Amino acid sequence: MLNLGNLKKAIGSTKDKRRVGRGKGSGMGNQATRGHDGQLGRGSKRHPYAGFEGGQMRLVRILPKRGFTNPHRIEFAVVNLTALEHTFNANDEVTYEKMVETGLVKNFKLPVKVLARGEITKPLTVHAHHFSAAAKEMIEKVGGKAVEVI
Repeated sequence: MLNLGNLKKAIGSTKDKRRVGRGKGSGMGNQATRGHDGQLGRGSKRHPYAGFEGGQMRLVRILPKRGFTNPHRIEFAVVNLTALEHTFNANDEVTYEKMVETGLVKNFKLPVKVLARGEITKPLTVHAHHFSAAAKEMIEKVGGKAVEVI
């Protein structure tokens, strides 16, 4: 009687795994189905890595290396004085939240730096993480305040 305890696979439905490189008697010894000598017969992949040029000196190693990337560089969201002039009214308090709200700051994860590009004629109280020296001077010259936020 057929039940779960005596089920068997059909004959020929499974095959044993090929065991290559186990001696000539196995029928897959010697070159172990890899053809004859050469790059592909020696355990390598066809292209060992990106930029491989067949043993020739790689272009990346020939070209000169220039420059330096500072790992301590701080990226700022930049706001110019012209933008503050056009966006806000006289005696307004300009905070980080208002700059994000009005669209002056697009990436709200970055600290804000105010730069002195353009002119400012209205007195504003500007709260920002950093000011250029010229921007701070120009804001204070028209009667405003430059407040650094931490």
